[in-house]
Amino acid sequence: MKEVLNMRSLLMGTGVGLVLGAAAVGLSSLAWPQEVNSSNPDPRAVTYQQLELFAEILARTRQDYVTEIDEPKAIEAAINGMLTSLDPHSGYLNADDFKSMQVQTSGEYGGLGIEVTMEDGFVKVISPMDDSPASRAGIEPGDLITAIDGRPIMGQTLNDAVKEMRGEKGSSLTITILREGQDPFDVSLTREVIQQKSVTWSLDDNDIGYVRISTFNERTTPLLEAAIAGISDKTGGHPRGLIIDLRNDGGGLLDQAISVSDMFLSGGEVVSTQGRRAADIERYNAHAGEVFKGVPMVVLINGGTASASEIVAGALQDRRRATIIGTTSFGKGSVQTVIPLGADRGALRLTTARYYTPAGRSIQATGIEPDISITQSRLTEEELAKIKRFSEADLPHALENEDGAKRAALSMPDEQPPETYKGEDYQLDRAKQMLKDGTVTASAELKRAG
Repeated sequence: MKEVLNMRSLLMGTGVGLVLGAAAVGLSSLAWPQEVNSSNPDPRAVTYQQLELFAEILARTRQDYVTEIDEPKAIEAAINGMLTSLDPHSGYLNADDFKSMQVQTSGEYGGLGIEVTMEDGFVKVISPMDDSPASRAGIEPGDLITAIDGRPIMGQTLNDAVKEMRGEKGSSLTITILREGQDPFDVSLTREVIQQKSVTWSLDDNDIGYVRISTFNERTTPLLEAAIAGISDKTGGHPRGLIIDLRNDGGGLLDQAISVSDMFLSGGEVVSTQGRRAADIERYNAHAGEVFKGVPMVVLINGGTASASEIVAGALQDRRRATIIGTTSFGKGSVQTVIPLGADRGALRLTTARYYTPAGRSIQATGIEPDISITQSRLTEEELAKIKRFSEADLPHALENEDGAKRAALSMPDEQPPETYKGEDYQLDRAKQMLKDGTVTASAELKRAG
């Protein structure tokens, strides 16, 4: 597991606490710059004046608010407000939240099993995890959670809301869901120990392997290795085709996205990241050798495919190792670094870089466009026009694509289920059929009539 200066990179949040602490006592220990020149303000002086303003507001609130305030909690909220104003994925993790995040990335914790973000004061579902209380209750990507046990979420931080949704196995709660086109409704759930078996696999009668990756945690790569070994053992090392299902995979750890991509590539670039300065660039390359070389591959994606899973899809698409089938992905093209702040002080989750596919493209706010767009259900022109894209670009304060690229306009997909279709998963069934009839080849070149 790659650790760099005790900081962990995620695809999903220093000294700020000390500065604010000084502000709370009047900044008496800080050297104060000269008075601001309004015609040519010194940015440093402006910052100190704003800190003085914060200290004054805190003191006034402490003195005059109708009830006694919890000052540490108020300052923590101020820190979070600053960070969440930067982008949807930066934030402060207090000591409890930091421990909870470490538990989540380890692959086991108590809760509902949903990947979420914050939008307009509500918790927005990115994707429910496979075989979790949330998925079994019918929670869908794009749902807004507006209340927990009847208490409105508005005004809470994302960390606070997530903390309320987690808890002991067997304990219950009710969440209020706002879904587009429907009246708000309540869903009662029972918390479980979420043991994220992030990789599952199967093999059909035509020797087409199917691998489902639901998240990228510390267990993903070893579980994928076991899945590949199982498929290889049953097919003599050469399946007829391979399907990697990344639909509704909300992402996770950067190093896991790289190692998963590495398994299917032989050398060459997987992804690159660039920070604030042009010199802050890192390139991650695959090792020599790949599993199932020469075997045709399909990767399934949809609007819930985000972050780490987009790195995998983008790498296999750009390197022409797989054909991407489904609908446009979420479009999160940034990397967050978790920076521990010391004992009992929690951690800072900060967006520190953008990432780029091997072809040098950023998918921030645009997403991965599939090679073949196929929907799960039939859409009329009117229904298509009513669909509001659920994507990174819709989130408040989301970073813009630095190349100025915009998310592609909605258009009719290449293919929709026929009215006679009676199956349960049209995208998967079509992927299997394309591998079976040779529409998809090992070099990801599509054989299309006309």
